Amino acid sequence: MSNEIFGLLALVALFGIIFIGFPIAFTLGAVALGAGFIAYGPMVFDLAVLQTFSVMKDTVLASIPFFLFMGFLLEQSGLMERMFTGIQQLLAGLRGSLYLAVLITATIFAAATGIVGSAVTLLGVMAGPAMIKSGYDTRLSAGAIAAGGTLGILIPPSVMLIVMGPVVGVPATDLFAAAVIPGLLLSTIFTIWCLVRCWLNPALGPALPPEMRASSMAAVVRDLVIGVVPVIVVIIATLGVILMGIATPTDAGAVGCAAVFILTLLSRRMTMAKIRRSAYQTLEVSSMILMLVTASNLFGAVFSRLGSAEYLASLLTSLALPPTLMLIVILGLIFILGWPLEWVPIVLIVVPIVLPIVQALNIDLIWFCTLVAMTLQTAWLSPPVALSAYFLKGVVPQWELKDIYAGMVQFMVLQLVGVGLVLAFPQLATWLVTRN
Repeated sequence: MSNEIFGLLALVALFGIIFIGFPIAFTLGAVALGAGFIAYGPMVFDLAVLQTFSVMKDTVLASIPFFLFMGFLLEQSGLMERMFTGIQQLLAGLRGSLYLAVLITATIFAAATGIVGSAVTLLGVMAGPAMIKSGYDTRLSAGAIAAGGTLGILIPPSVMLIVMGPVVGVPATDLFAAAVIPGLLLSTIFTIWCLVRCWLNPALGPALPPEMRASSMAAVVRDLVIGVVPVIVVIIATLGVILMGIATPTDAGAVGCAAVFILTLLSRRMTMAKIRRSAYQTLEVSSMILMLVTASNLFGAVFSRLGSAEYLASLLTSLALPPTLMLIVILGLIFILGWPLEWVPIVLIVVPIVLPIVQALNIDLIWFCTLVAMTLQTAWLSPPVALSAYFLKGVVPQWELKDIYAGMVQFMVLQLVGVGLVLAFPQLATWLVTRN
């Protein structure tokens, strides 16, 4: 058996073990070491040391704990809740005001944190009871919360983009710039959809009843000033210095993290227990991500040295498909794999495998990475395995899972429209990059 075929068998075994339910990081490491030892003997352990040190030297990855800590602090401090309340009360007289409040808050939260799971949970806790009390449509409500909560996978400072940058050899700052317009495009499409549906059928999202509105405009302004303005200032400052090339993501993340920490202390809702909980969550999630990055780096090195990546790339390119059609095939594969898998194994395993194909077809890597991010975001909303549904069901048990799925499908279709627009007009992803 040739090394190329042996590497492909190792890849099949890897996915098979992951689907069974074994931890991804340990599975990656075990399969890589096992396949490498069979092929090259003890030399694979030297390779493991070298690949581990190469990951440790990547300073961009150090920004992950900072952005995660920012997100968890905002979640624990109640600032996001105050932001939601302020936006909700400001728009109280409009049809579908809660939909708008959810999507605006979700967009701001995504730009402040770059995380997904906790965003869906937090939005569900804040908006779910209010939507039920106001008589909002269950399906549209669930879809708006789930779709808004997934924006963090795309909108900078997306943790996924930080991880994807070193994988494809593209600066994370360029990926951040590329994702801004597509992220805002999706948020706008979601908002227009909710507004149009409420205009056509007011029963889907009636204006807030008088008893749920603020007693005075002064209270609304106070919540907006305290909950919205400082967070937006921090977001603009953090992302601005990154996009303008003034600071690296790590430097900006550290400063932004310090600023958010001060904001949470000034909110007077932060306790030492909440700070400790945020730190533990940051340690847990960042350790998991970085272990996955290290293990996948080793697997990729073994897979590449076996020649399997080049073999697979030459096999697919021999099909002589047009570049756009090949790109659609790759995105379709990623979309399907996104149902049972999270973004981490797809970015760290699948993307490096298809990368030689993308490079051989001269497809712009920044455009490609943006499309991958949007496709993976779509997978979060795709039944039957959509993870967002289970996050939402956990915090709003009154909603039936079938209604949550039905609502998410609407927004999944809207996201596919967004993917189609970026696929048809690459400038949506590349314009800001070329302006830097």
